[in-house]
Amino acid sequence: MTDPKAIQPSALDQLPDRDPEETAEWQASLDAVAKAAGPHRAAYLMRRTLERAEGTGIALPKLLETDYVNTIPTAAEPSAPGDEAMEARITAWNRWNAAAMVTRGSKYGVGGHIATFASAAWLYETGFNHFFKGKEADGSGDQLYIQGHASPGIYARAFLDGRLDEQQLDNFRQEAGGNGLPSYPHPRRLPWLWEFPTVSMGLGPLSAIYQARFNRYLTNRGIKDVSASHVWAFLGDGEMDEPESTAALALASREGLDNLTFVINCNLQRLDGPVRANFKIVQELEAQFRGAGWNVVKTLWGTAWDELFQLDTTGALVRRLREVPDAQVQTYQTRDAAYIRQDFFGKDPELAEMAKLLSDDKILECFHLSRGGHEARKVYAAYKAAVEFKGAPTVILAQTVKGHTLGEGFASKNANHQMKKLTVDEFKTMRDLLELPISDAQFVDGVVPYGHPGADSPEVRYLQERRAALGGPAPARRVHPVAPLPAPAEKAFASFDKGSGSQNVATTMAFVRLIKDLVRDKESGKRWVPIVPDEARTFGMESLFPSLGIYSPKGQTYEPVDRDQLMYYKEAQNGQILNEGITEAGSMADFIAASTAYSTHGETMIPFYIFYSMFGWQRTADQMWQLGDQLGRGFLVGATAGRTTLTGEGLQHADGHSPVIAATNPAALTYDPAFAYEVAAIVKDGLRRMYGEAAPGEDQNVFYYLTVYNEPLPQPAKPAVDGVDEGIVKGLYRFNTAESAGLSPVANAPRIQLLGSGTAIHWTLRAQKLLAEEWGVAADVWSATSWTELRRDALEADAALLRGEERMPFVRQALQGAEGPVLAVSDYMRQVPDQIAQWVEQDYSSLGADGFGLSDTREAARRHFGVDAESIVVAALAQLAKRGEVKATAVKEAREKYGL
Repeated sequence: MTDPKAIQPSALDQLPDRDPEETAEWQASLDAVAKAAGPHRAAYLMRRTLERAEGTGIALPKLLETDYVNTIPTAAEPSAPGDEAMEARITAWNRWNAAAMVTRGSKYGVGGHIATFASAAWLYETGFNHFFKGKEADGSGDQLYIQGHASPGIYARAFLDGRLDEQQLDNFRQEAGGNGLPSYPHPRRLPWLWEFPTVSMGLGPLSAIYQARFNRYLTNRGIKDVSASHVWAFLGDGEMDEPESTAALALASREGLDNLTFVINCNLQRLDGPVRANFKIVQELEAQFRGAGWNVVKTLWGTAWDELFQLDTTGALVRRLREVPDAQVQTYQTRDAAYIRQDFFGKDPELAEMAKLLSDDKILECFHLSRGGHEARKVYAAYKAAVEFKGAPTVILAQTVKGHTLGEGFASKNANHQMKKLTVDEFKTMRDLLELPISDAQFVDGVVPYGHPGADSPEVRYLQERRAALGGPAPARRVHPVAPLPAPAEKAFASFDKGSGSQNVATTMAFVRLIKDLVRDKESGKRWVPIVPDEARTFGMESLFPSLGIYSPKGQTYEPVDRDQLMYYKEAQNGQILNEGITEAGSMADFIAASTAYSTHGETMIPFYIFYSMFGWQRTADQMWQLGDQLGRGFLVGATAGRTTLTGEGLQHADGHSPVIAATNPAALTYDPAFAYEVAAIVKDGLRRMYGEAAPGEDQNVFYYLTVYNEPLPQPAKPAVDGVDEGIVKGLYRFNTAESAGLSPVANAPRIQLLGSGTAIHWTLRAQKLLAEEWGVAADVWSATSWTELRRDALEADAALLRGEERMPFVRQALQGAEGPVLAVSDYMRQVPDQIAQWVEQDYSSLGADGFGLSDTREAARRHFGVDAESIVVAALAQLAKRGEVKATAVKEAREKYGL
């Protein structure tokens, strides 16, 4: 009998035992079973009892792991509709063409992956024939996140379907000529086929969860009923090591996203070797997903194993499968029957007796070939269980063999991820295994041929009929024809033109005020999707809570603590705000789903995501690339921007570099506005370009990155001169001159052009005053709203020149004729304003906040980085002294005067 002292205390110890005698009887029964039939039998009974309790609704903690067997027993498998033999022939053609495409391309050194699709072929084919709804189906069809390394198989199926031709297959990974195929799913490169970019790894599963959640958001808000759409994410077991892969599992279960299915291809291998060499990745993932509240379906073994499980009357086989580590399973895949008899069966006397009943061929069939992910009926049963399960998302853990059907040189070999081609002899062996009608004569000069049964063959007709029944081709990306959104009322933007008078207003507050006006617009107001990672109060957005509501599928099941306040915390099923908690990655995934709704669902949505600028491009820049890859549109807003504006927070919050990172992304239009009216003008133009009537040649598939500041300062009126709006959008305009600023410099005074961006323009304006009043220098001040857009325009002008077209960069046009040198000032690293240096004809220099941030007052931080007004004065005098326009001694005098 178990020693009671060895029993660890638990939460049950806190509950009164109403019948100690009955409890003792149950414990005694368990002890008796363990003594008479062994601990394995006792464990079996306990697991079955817990499963029974769960099935009858008794509230008990769930088992985190089940045995290493299929969740759906063979006897419970539904009969799959369709023609399995026909589907096997289609799969064989796809396997062949995927391998042929990569092999043919290998002679150009472009690479490619063969083994992943070889393991996953049935996972895709079963879905394409029976589950994946096309774009003509109800709602918007299904959304498919294809595993990146399996793309050759998807291209092969599109070839069989007539959507691609041989020339395109031969241009795999060769896109420069304009008719190539990208290596991985990429909407920007193949926008009619791919909906979602899934490499970098880890971003696909994260995005899939938030896409399924956004589908519910659209339905609950009454924008569009997409409740019939299902999100399928195909992932690798190695990919699940990425933290993003599992970052949002709890969200998916918490919100009951039963419109979501993960299919994890558990071929037990990652890029260099086993995923869990000394452990079991399937069991680990099962526990992780069950613990997060997901429905888990394991599809591990094929029908060849049925005989072995029937012989296992004592549970010895199940126990052995549970204890063998993954790397040893891989070894069995490559060894002969004698080795498997000794190492697998020989470890247990009961298994050794079982092995005597099995032929070598049977053992090899089970251990080399028979996996649940390689059999249509097993995969169909798992998919059917997933789509019928209600109340939680489902993950399917499908065990496969990496490199399946590619021959002994590939199957389960550690190096197969890097193996890019098969030999002619290996192809011929593969052909015989797949029973394909390809003759030796078709291998001309040692080149493997593509295979196709013919456009009117039974295979192609079957494939196309199945897709027609499911709503059209898949995968597919469609941009539905939608009317441009009407521009919001002009007064929403014009109200900022008059300035704030004596009131101090930060540009962050100006942006929030603008959004409050825009979401009230009768035509487009409901299209706005405000996204914030638990910082709404930081950015002054709490006033939006009661008016727009925070989205929650459960509504508000509690009475908020601030219910008696005007700006109380309001959650609603049709809420408009996505307040994600402390997750920049989740917020970006939200943004990506909303920004591409125009394509995914044919519904134009206008997301804006406001965040600490330091934690945007620095922390989630990979997702911002994903956003650009997916052709997303919307407004990213880096608040509390700049190196010196966030007093006291220090190095980890001081952003001096986000525009540098943003400038590397061709789809990001990066602006650093200084004034409220500039913010309004940029948003107005962004709405026109992305959602309204874009000008000829303008790419609508862009997104805007605006930096806004938390420093309350007077907001000036928009200068009443021509070209201001154009300059704001293009990146530069003259805000004032020394004369228009009322500084009245002396005749023939030395002159300098001061360019400032963002909050730095305020120090620049003070420097303008000091230069005039204390040094007799006339300075004109320019607002540089976008250094990056100025640079891009200049690069385009350079490219035009190479084509023989004369075009002057806008920055040169704007500064043409401006007297004196140019000094550019930014609250970011100097390389931000230095982007335009080579196109400025005047002498050019810059000031910026290079180095790490620090905690102090704004004034002290600006003096530390040498960007305050006094430092600007000294730098300006130094530039003029070089030109002989002021005395060299003036620079020293200024340094001493200002204590620099």
